[in-house]
Amino acid sequence: MPFAPLSSLSIVPASIPSPPVSSFQIGPLTIHFYALCIIAGIIAAVLLTNHRLTRRGAENWVVIDIAIIAVPLGIIGARIFHVLTHPNFYFGEGRNTWNPFEPGSVWAIWEGGIAIFGALLGGAVGAWLGCRWTGIRFWTFADALAPGILLAQAMGRFGNWFNHELFGLPTDLPWGLEIESTNSAFPPGLAEGTLFHPTFLYEVLWNGLGVIVLLWLGRRLSMQWGRLFAVYLIWYSAGRIVWESIRIDPSEVLLGLRSNVWAAIIGVVVGIVILIVQSRRHPGVEPSPYVRGREPERDDVESQDNSSDFVDVSEPPVSAEAN
Repeated sequence: MPFAPLSSLSIVPASIPSPPVSSFQIGPLTIHFYALCIIAGIIAAVLLTNHRLTRRGAENWVVIDIAIIAVPLGIIGARIFHVLTHPNFYFGEGRNTWNPFEPGSVWAIWEGGIAIFGALLGGAVGAWLGCRWTGIRFWTFADALAPGILLAQAMGRFGNWFNHELFGLPTDLPWGLEIESTNSAFPPGLAEGTLFHPTFLYEVLWNGLGVIVLLWLGRRLSMQWGRLFAVYLIWYSAGRIVWESIRIDPSEVLLGLRSNVWAAIIGVVVGIVILIVQSRRHPGVEPSPYVRGREPERDDVESQDNSSDFVDVSEPPVSAEAN
């Protein structure tokens, strides 16, 4: 992709600096801020989803039972999708494909390189398995998760900022992102000091707004049976089409569009299909967050603080003889 030098960008009075470090040491361990952003997003999503599920009538923290399956499969799916859509990064002469102890291997997820659409596919499989295990309706879980996963995506995007990666086209806007000219992703031919569109920030703001919209829709319209998750797919994917269109990092191009643009288009279509099909199949509200026959017993430990929960303190019935 050709670029024209933008020498005037070096005198722009305002800009967004890239963080000076992307990791820190604790003894022999290297802690990457990228990983911390991902972990923080997962924790936030779990907390918000747990709150929403329990309000629907599910057991407290049943989300953990689902997450221990869905999260690992989501991470695996995210990495596989990234590797498959960026084969030149990992395969070919001079590439370290399989050695995890050297930089650049397919295993080195700590170096960056996960794809949310792969995470959605892998996570969906894990969530389905987790819901089968716990008895939670899959679509109930998906709707409860929708705002949380968008929040997690917003928080995770800060990891790209720390890694100085996935920025957009050159810009002279005052919120342009500073990228050092020594960065391997810095386009050749551009002047040092050139600023770039902070696509990570655009997505953070879009996703943050989406969290508010989804929470409002879920409360105001009581969107259930997967309809809220469908809106999530449409919202996130529509924004992703725009951000992917201005990003300049290498990516596979199919029929003139980046692979992630195609994935986002598919996301919009799938969201629309789910919204239409589920609205026709289930016009009413869900009877329970649990599949029929899998409802838990309610005499749990938390209720034992109140003796009236398990001791009959009602008035004895009046016998016929007393009349």
